[in-house]
Amino acid sequence: MYKAIQAGKDTWWVGVNDKETDKFESLWPLPQGVAYNAYVIIGTTATVAIDTVKGPYLDEYYNKLLQALNGRTLNYLVINHMEPDHAGLISQLKAKWPALKFIGNAKTMPLLKGYHGISDDVITVKDGDTLDLGGHVLKFATVPMLHWPESMVTFDTTTGILFSNDSFGGFGAHEGGIFDDEKTNSRWEDEMLRYYACIVGKYSNIVQVALKKLSALNIEYIYPSHGTLFRENIKQVISLYDKWSKFESEKGAVVVYGSMYGNTRRMAEAVCTGLSKAKVKDVRLYDVSRTDPSYLLRDIWKFKALALLSCTYNTQLYPPMEALCSKLLSRMPKNKILGLAGSYSWSKGALTALQGFAEKVKLEVVDPQVEVFTSPTEEDLQKCCELGQNLGEALA
Repeated sequence: MYKAIQAGKDTWWVGVNDKETDKFESLWPLPQGVAYNAYVIIGTTATVAIDTVKGPYLDEYYNKLLQALNGRTLNYLVINHMEPDHAGLISQLKAKWPALKFIGNAKTMPLLKGYHGISDDVITVKDGDTLDLGGHVLKFATVPMLHWPESMVTFDTTTGILFSNDSFGGFGAHEGGIFDDEKTNSRWEDEMLRYYACIVGKYSNIVQVALKKLSALNIEYIYPSHGTLFRENIKQVISLYDKWSKFESEKGAVVVYGSMYGNTRRMAEAVCTGLSKAKVKDVRLYDVSRTDPSYLLRDIWKFKALALLSCTYNTQLYPPMEALCSKLLSRMPKNKILGLAGSYSWSKGALTALQGFAEKVKLEVVDPQVEVFTSPTEEDLQKCCELGQNLGEALA
């Protein structure tokens, strides 16, 4: 991993692994780390780097870049995305190669000036513009809001490589090989979905627009800015993005509960029992206080049924459940069925708040909607079991 890796004709991976950052964007946990993928293409008349990496990794990136250049100067830097984990070393490259030219779209340039004070030696491109490197012709396409306004992708028309930016990316550092045909699908798919649900999923309608735009390209390889590089499972990867952005789900259920003293947990377990009675085999039970939201979002995206159960906290929704509902509202998942239950002691509040959430998120709600005073009775638990059974039967 300490050498530039050839990733195609005249094309090199010069990215790095980050196993030290605990949370991506200081939000999403990285138990398996994260990769910052960057690339270099060596044309006969010019060289180009596709993005850089996060600032602390200057030495490793720079050494790989020099290996790939093999004595050549760097002529261009394509900026697919200005977020600092992609563009952290722009100023350092400019200091090394003062004549370096920067390529981005109109929305890139204010950010380039803001982050790095650079407004000269820039080339502004729009959809369909090309750059001839000699033996390689690059074509640019904007994909605004995937996931910043200036986001774009770069396509090498010669090799068929799509440098896809955050699209098709995933969490997880490279372990062994960097390519999909060097690992099992399970080693990249779950972390790719978690990345999608957390970073890209809010813009799923725009993903559909981007997929239509990219369908006109003869894509042979997909090289994102994070995660696995794809040279074998291209159709599968595009199909997954199409599926996720259409909110097409698998038959299964996610049950999430918020409980201070275990009473709401018992209700959630009864819902799971009902799901099992309805022959639902994929059931995921989560404590909202002890599971990072990124894993909840991933599985909510994956499965069609969702049950939310919350205790009441100071007349309102339990705070971790409220935070999850807020994240879901910002993403507005579709084509799912929802079960609701709440508990309370001296004041109601949780179930009413969950019902308000359901109205806003516009998902189909399955009855019964269960409300429990203090600890659940056998009758209450039976209602929760019935809720689980009804959710399961609605999946059939």
